[in-house]
Amino acid sequence: MGRISMSRMMAALADLGRQYLDRSPRLPPPEEAHRLCDALLGSEGEASGTALARELVVLLERMSEADRIAFIDMLANDYAPDPAALRAAANAWLADPSEDTYLVLARAVQSPRLDLLQRINMAPGGTAAMVRLREPLLELMRNRPELRVLDAEIRHLFTSWFNRGFLQFERIDWHTPAVVLEKLIAYEAVHEIYGWEDLRRRLGPDRRCFAFFHPTLPDEPLIFVEVALTRGIAAQIQPLIDIAAVAANDAAPDTAIFYSISNCQAGLTGISFGNFLIKQVVDALKTELPKIGTFATLSPIPGFCHWIDTVVARGPSDFLSEAEQAELVRPGWATDAARRAALEKTLMRLCAEYLVRASGNGRPLDPVARFHLGNGASIARINWEGDLSDKGLRQSAGLMVNYRYDPDEIVANHEAFVKDGRVAVSAQVRSLLPRRR
Repeated sequence: MGRISMSRMMAALADLGRQYLDRSPRLPPPEEAHRLCDALLGSEGEASGTALARELVVLLERMSEADRIAFIDMLANDYAPDPAALRAAANAWLADPSEDTYLVLARAVQSPRLDLLQRINMAPGGTAAMVRLREPLLELMRNRPELRVLDAEIRHLFTSWFNRGFLQFERIDWHTPAVVLEKLIAYEAVHEIYGWEDLRRRLGPDRRCFAFFHPTLPDEPLIFVEVALTRGIAAQIQPLIDIAAVAANDAAPDTAIFYSISNCQAGLTGISFGNFLIKQVVDALKTELPKIGTFATLSPIPGFCHWIDTVVARGPSDFLSEAEQAELVRPGWATDAARRAALEKTLMRLCAEYLVRASGNGRPLDPVARFHLGNGASIARINWEGDLSDKGLRQSAGLMVNYRYDPDEIVANHEAFVKDGRVAVSAQVRSLLPRRR
């Protein structure tokens, strides 16, 4: 018998449950959502519950931005834990810390909205609706910290729903369905894809693209990585993304360059997939192309110029001369070719300082560095004029960095970084570090 997908099964179950739904006149969207949420929490039948959840999901998809915000407020306020019950349970446990009082406390802590969100997730399209709902929640939290509790609960659920065991690892090529290929063009976050011909080049014979999918979001990549197969470690991005570039056939590749990693779902911010994806890509390439012996990135350094501006604004430092300080305090140096060239040695030295030593809370300031170093990579090389695009000049004065993934050292590098904050760095990069005066 052929396999029946879970989404098809849940859709059939929702259809069966429609006959049990309340057919009273519709209310305005926020009030109708409240009615459906109450009914869903009170539902005991699986078919009727799934039908209710589907009605709520359809309503959420049709809501205006204002109604979505009202729905988020309703979740935060009307379905939070009962303060009185929570206080009583906490006091009971403090007076008698037994297993029975702990279980009562655990039930009191769990908010009704956790049950509600899990029931919504059972509906066809429920997972996607929750992911999309979190996008405005993340925006609202910037000015409304009281929403952090709601977000923490949603994030807790997402950690379970998007557990690595549920993710599907797939290679994407020119034969992948167009609905997915369109998403690559839309979601590319590092080096923009300019239409179908550009995408075709990035999926050429000397390229690979891999992604994670989730069973409930079959046509929506969660994250994807683009790989170029090269001879040696690439130092410049332009030859890799130039639509007119032709695949080299004169020599077999010996290196895999990860040159773009894009998270696709804003609603899944903070849910990590990249570390799993890179490790799986390395394993897949080693199996397919055993002659590939080097795995490295060609990565942007998005916070570098901002950090330099911060350093020079503070005044004299122990790794900048007065002349360097005077030049860097003048605006426009990053985009002026002549001024930038005169600062080459200074910028290479500063970049090593930024990647290896500059830290916040014991971790590198640069988000891309934190990501790769946390995954077990080492800083292999800093590349002058690696990205001369407008974005590359503004962010990092054109510099790029290679993070190397050595399969024999990934675990040791990861452990040293996580436990001790120790950055794995090549002798070449270490030689660039400025001496403290």
